[in-house]
Order: sequence, then C-alpha cells, then structure tokens
Amino acid sequence: MDMKETLGFQTEVKQLLQLMIHSLYSNREIFLRELVSNASDACDKLRFEAIDAPELYEGDAELSIRLGFDRDARTISISDNGIGMSRQEVIEHLGTIARSGTREFFGKLSGDQAKDAQLIGQFGVGFYSSFIVADRVTVLTRRAGLPADEGVRWESDGSGEFTIEPCERAQRGTEIVLHLREASGDGEQPESFDDLLDGWKLKSIVRRYSDHVSLPILMRKEEWDKDKGAYRTLDESETVNQASALWTRPKSEISDEQYLSFFKHVAHDDGEPLAWTHNRVEGRTEYTQLLFLPSKAPFDLYDRQQRHGIKLYVRRVFIMDDAEQLMPAYLRFVRGVVDSSDLPLNVSREILQESRDVKAIREGCTRRVLGMLEDLAENQTEKYATFWKAFGQVLKEGLGEDFGNRERLAKLLRFASTVSDSAEQTVSLADYVSRMKEGQDSIYYVTAENWATGRNSPHLEVFLKKGVEVLLLTDRVDEWMLSFLQDYEGKSLVSVARGGLDLGKLEDEEEKAQAQKVADESKDLIERIKTALGERVKEVRVTTRLTGSPACLVSDEGDISGHLERLLRQAGQKAPERQPILEINPGHPLVVRMKSEEERFADWSHLLFDQAVLAEGGQLEDPPAFVRRVNEMLLALAQRE
Repeated sequence: MDMKETLGFQTEVKQLLQLMIHSLYSNREIFLRELVSNASDACDKLRFEAIDAPELYEGDAELSIRLGFDRDARTISISDNGIGMSRQEVIEHLGTIARSGTREFFGKLSGDQAKDAQLIGQFGVGFYSSFIVADRVTVLTRRAGLPADEGVRWESDGSGEFTIEPCERAQRGTEIVLHLREASGDGEQPESFDDLLDGWKLKSIVRRYSDHVSLPILMRKEEWDKDKGAYRTLDESETVNQASALWTRPKSEISDEQYLSFFKHVAHDDGEPLAWTHNRVEGRTEYTQLLFLPSKAPFDLYDRQQRHGIKLYVRRVFIMDDAEQLMPAYLRFVRGVVDSSDLPLNVSREILQESRDVKAIREGCTRRVLGMLEDLAENQTEKYATFWKAFGQVLKEGLGEDFGNRERLAKLLRFASTVSDSAEQTVSLADYVSRMKEGQDSIYYVTAENWATGRNSPHLEVFLKKGVEVLLLTDRVDEWMLSFLQDYEGKSLVSVARGGLDLGKLEDEEEKAQAQKVADESKDLIERIKTALGERVKEVRVTTRLTGSPACLVSDEGDISGHLERLLRQAGQKAPERQPILEINPGHPLVVRMKSEEERFADWSHLLFDQAVLAEGGQLEDPPAFVRRVNEMLLALAQRE
C-alpha cells in the first residue's frame, strides 16, 4: 500500500466531471462556495469527535480555513485544520458519489447552466465543482489522530482516473490545490480564469457566499508596492469573513442579503427562500432557531427516510446535520439551524428521542413554521401558492401525524374545485364554507386519479345543476388524509361518490317525492339488472345524483372508495374486497331503452356497469368482453337500419 496507485472514478463521477468541465463556466464562482463549505463541515466534524476524544486536536484547537493563491504557478489553495481523511476515506469520498440518489441527480440535469449549478451542493458533490476552474486538482490530507506518515496525496485531471499515494503531512486536515485552466483559443475553453488570481476578487467571492461561516477564513494581507506597481503579499494574515455564527448575532445587525447567503449555505440551494424566522427562545428551555422555507422541493422530498433539514448545534458546537427529532416529518422541507443552550455536548440520537428539552424545541419550531405559513397564506398569496405547489402534498401528511395542530393545518390546505376551470389548487376550506349555498350543511368532494377525471365525474352532475361547489381531490395522499380530516368548522366532509347521498335542504320536498315515485316505478328494472350482474354489484338502485349519465358506481358506507382501491393495487398492496353499488338514471335514453329489451338485456346491463367503471377512472376486469358487447350492439343497430 506504499506505492502510488492509479484508480478509476465511479461512472457517475465521470458524468459529473464532464458537466463541470464543459457546462458550468457561467456559474464558476460556486466552486469556492462549495470548497469553503466542505472545509467548514470538516472542522465541525472534528469538534464533534473531539468531544469524546480531545486528543484529536493534537494541541491545536483553533480551527480555521485558509485561502491563498500563487500567480506564478496559477494555483488557488483552500486548506483547513479539520478532521481530514484517511486513505480509505479519500477513495470513498473523492472517487465515488456515496450518497444515494445518484440516478436522480443526473435525471434532474436539464442543460440549463443556472439550474444545474443549483443541484451541485444539494447532492453532496460540491468537491467536483473544482473542475469548473481547474484542469488539475491536488488534495493533501491527513486524518486527525493518525501519524504524520499516513498523510495522503490525491490528484486528478478530471479525465476519468485519479492517483493516490502516501505522503508525509505534519498538519492534520485537508489542503486542496486548484491548477487553473488556461484559455484554449479553440472555443472549447473560451476564457481564462486569471482574474481569480487576485486577492480582492477572492475576498469578494468569500464575502458574497461564505460571510456567514462561523470559522475565520484567513488570507494573507496585501499592500500596494509603488515601485513595482503591484500588490505585495505580506506574512501577516487577516480574517476576510464575519467569522461568527449568523444565528448568534442580533437580527438588527443582519441584512436580508446575509440571510439569503446563509440559506444557500445551509440548504445547498441557489434559489431564494420564501420566508425565514430567526428567534431566541428563553424560558425553561433556551435555544436559538433560524428556519427557512425553501421555494423549491428537493429531489428526495417524498423519501421520508432522507432528512437533511435541521442542523443541531449545542452552544455553537456542531452536533449533527440531520436532527430529525427537531422537526416533524411533514415539515421535512424546512431548512435551518437550532442552537441549544441546554443539551449536553455528547448528545446522541437516542437522547434526542427521549429528551423533554428536545420535545419543547420541536414544538416551538413547529409553531414557528406554521406561523410563517399562515402569514404567507394570509398576506403573500403568490408566495403561498409557490409553497403549496412544491410542498402541499407533504404538508397534508400532518393531518394524520400532528393532532395538536390539526385545525391550523386544515386552514392551510388548498384544493382545486368546480368553481374554477383549472387544476390549480387555490381553494381553502374557509373559501368553500364562505360560498356554501343556503341550507347546505356539508363540504362535498370527489377523489380521482387526475383533475380531468374528477372534473368530468358523473357523480358531480346534480351538484353542477344546483350550483353546489365540489372539491376535486387528486393527490395520492388525499384518501389517507381524509381519514383524519372529517369535518371543518362543524361542517362534515362528504364524498359525492358515497352511497346514500342526502342533499338535505338543497333538495325540496317535491323533488324527493318525485324521486321516490321514479324508484317505485323502476323496481322491476332494478331487479332485472341486479340478476344480470350478480356478484359484480352489492346493490342496484335509482339515483338522483345523475342528470346526464346513465349510471355510476358508489361505495357503501364503511367500504373503501374505488379510487382508494386502485391506489392500493398500484402500490402492490392487497385491497379489501369491494362490491360497488350501481346507481342508474331511469330518465336516461339508454336506461329507458333497456326496459323494452329482452334478448340482450344481460349485455346491456354489463355495458352499463363497465361504462360506470370507466367513468370513475377504473380499469375493466375483462376488456375483450366489453369490446365484444359494444361491437355486437353496434352491428345489431346497423342491421336494423
């Protein structure tokens, strides 16, 4: 293992390097942001490990990041005295993309340079942004606690391979040396990166993107040499960033630009947050929270096991970057920092699960986030619409997970409805209640696979006729959510596809009497259809909910809906046996025609049932039989003519 080795990159890394080298020149400054962020993380990790093993500091507990450049050699160097890497860690971290979701990363790439650049830090591949500006990268590192002769030198030109060899390194931590590209003159690399070999330029990038980093970022001072007409580098160093944790500073001293910069650092997101909250909470539990609402969903939003939202600090010492106990799962999109004054420095995930202080922090953070959402919903509707489009389905999970905040969450829900000819989910339950008809005592909804299926559902016909609004629920989570959201402000939520539809005061006595009369007159027809369909239906009956369709299917009270049955089967789960109820519209010409049919009555009955299945977005059990019946009937009609 003492020899120099040449190894190949993981296939995904090769793809990534091609992206860096050929596509992202217009976003070149992100390389410094990402490398400084990685250096800061390395120092945070050393602090955390040194809680139980202070000898890892090796007599040097002053952590910092150093940035330098050499005009003659055309190099930029970024170094830290953090945790460093062993040989195996170098291979694992710099030769592969260890994080899951690699395929999703490349699936997200759009060819748009600005959008692609936003993904780099989010997917934990920030180191490779070095190759945006460098045609060769050298890494010198030694893990804290290992002897000096176990240092590691890694080098690559980004062509698909890298070399790794042992080296003597007295200093723990990592130094990255970037050998800058030169303009090729052939259009492949149109510009030079010589402007980065300038102290003022590097400082301006640091202050723009990394001013919030709590560690000092040091650079050698420069002074103007009048005789040479150029800057001269001095031996003395200066700190070029604020070097204090942003969340510990008074809000009055922090500009919006600094908050936005910190969001990009903590969320690995080049977009702007929709809102943020920064507070120091005092009382039995003391902590500081700085929480952000992103405007875009991460690629793994629907993976409930992936939690990258909240960084936990204890008295400004970094503890962990995925403290899922500090925020409920339905708010996993929130990004930010919590700094506790009460938790022990050696806190573990097990302690977090059992701590009363953590429970208080979790409840406090949840209240703050819901408060931000309520403010957006009430005062900044466009921003809330952006939030809902990105995170609405996840927020709905809270109805079943957070009983204490169920009423607040219900007010934040948004739906599509029949009052708008659009699939946009903009209608709140409060909006719906404010538009309810006189005498209406329920909130009506229909669940469907998509907006078009829901909007054209035959179950809506009587509601459209009477001008009664119906919510169109098309998200996969909706059926689950409805098992927890059964009423709002005393108004029951009622599915228009449930059996026994009672319109209450919306239906006058004359209509009820007429409906009963039609039902009595149709008893013979109903019995014939029920006999023809047999076990395919639980019941056949006359309905008042249809005005333009011949029939529809409904579920009996206590049975699952047809939509939920389909969702379960699509997910590979066994759905409970469901026998639907067939409701017929005796005034429809097709049903009227059936009354006089003798020879093919069974075929007519099955066609009526199959049409109802298709109308609610279902799949036929026997499509060939359906096609055969339709063809035979069409031929019979043609022969009559």
